[in-house]
Amino acid sequence: MSSRRRVGRGTLFIVAMLFAASGALRLGSGIGVALANADDPPASTMALTEPAACETPMALTDAIRLREERVIVQEAALQDRLAALALADAAIAERLVQMQAMEAELKATLAFADGAAEADIARLTAVYQAMKPKDAAALFEAMSPDFAAGFLGRMSPESAAAILSGMSAEAAYGVSVIVAGRNASAPKD
Repeated sequence: MSSRRRVGRGTLFIVAMLFAASGALRLGSGIGVALANADDPPASTMALTEPAACETPMALTDAIRLREERVIVQEAALQDRLAALALADAAIAERLVQMQAMEAELKATLAFADGAAEADIARLTAVYQAMKPKDAAALFEAMSPDFAAGFLGRMSPESAAAILSGMSAEAAYGVSVIVAGRNASAPKD
């Protein structure tokens, strides 16, 4: 443990000596410059402090004027772009309002059409229920099984049973399978 302390102390001593040497070098270089400047006459110091080249006021004025002209052109272009963006934004907002109105109108039309179709189907179902079962059975046998199953599914069980009993066994079976299978894939829970 004592040898470890000696190594650490030696390293710290070397680092401290390097810092001291660096400070001495910096102090020494500053003294050399100060001594060199002390021997020169004051006129030479004045010559060193004057700027090497200075632009004329006219050149500076021209440069500022040109820059101002460029800035004015850029501002005008920016204002044009902002105006175009404002017009586009207004057009988009107007188009959005029109589309929302069209969507509402389309929803109303679809609701009306769905209601009308539902009313037509309900009316036709009532007509088939009011028919004599034998006549309705002949009509249902001529229909496609899917179409017939749709009407039979809407009828009261008594009317549907009376119509199915008047149909041929094959046609009644086909319609019954379609009615029974319509909700087979529906979730049970």
